[in-house]
Amino acid sequence: MQPSERRKWLLKKIQVNGKVEIDQLSEELDVSAMTIRRDLDQLEEEGKVIRVHGGAVGANSLTKETPFLTKEGRNIEQKRMIAQKALSLIQDGQTILLDSGTTTIELARLLKTKNHLTVITNDIKIAAELVDSKLKVIVTGGELQNDVGALFGPQAHHFLNQIHVDLFFLGAHAIDLEAGITSPTFEKSLIKQLMIKAAARTWLLADSSKLNQKAFSKVCDLNELKGFITDDGMSEQIRLILSERLEIL
Repeated sequence: MQPSERRKWLLKKIQVNGKVEIDQLSEELDVSAMTIRRDLDQLEEEGKVIRVHGGAVGANSLTKETPFLTKEGRNIEQKRMIAQKALSLIQDGQTILLDSGTTTIELARLLKTKNHLTVITNDIKIAAELVDSKLKVIVTGGELQNDVGALFGPQAHHFLNQIHVDLFFLGAHAIDLEAGITSPTFEKSLIKQLMIKAAARTWLLADSSKLNQKAFSKVCDLNELKGFITDDGMSEQIRLILSERLEIL
């Protein structure tokens, strides 16, 4: 297969599957991993794909991310009430994990009154919020997502694979009864999946505007969560369906 033909094949593969892995492609095409990397780099230069750790995704996979400043003021009262309810679940001495997001940063602001907690986060804005607190604060490390404040990439993956926490408070870009929790990018979904795996219990924090929404990449099914803290904006029908899968506060 000529290089131009191979790149066309790779692009079609990405369009169908959403993401491709270098090692798998190398075996499938019987070429070296370096050859695949060069092809993907070329496609990225042409604006057709986005390189991620170990592979590539379609060029449109990052387009639906919302900058922090855009979403910060949305549904602020609901977010503060959700954070207040989440605070009641936290006990002294626990280690908690806070996902990146505007609802979890409201919880971080409430945590500043606490003394005996360890807080781990992949959000530099949350870390900055806790600078003057008496809490033990740990940041995952990784590459910064500009305009959002989240950290991602191999360093964050390695760190999350090495820890165990009592509670994880998960933020969500989109929630759907069938699709579950989804996010705008594969990288963001992977970070969230590793956080869920690291936690004894996971609580979803999201206002009802996130319901009946789907994003690009799957995070998890709803029944993988301990519970969902939200406002009273959901319909009674959706509440009944959700309550069969997880606890609703």
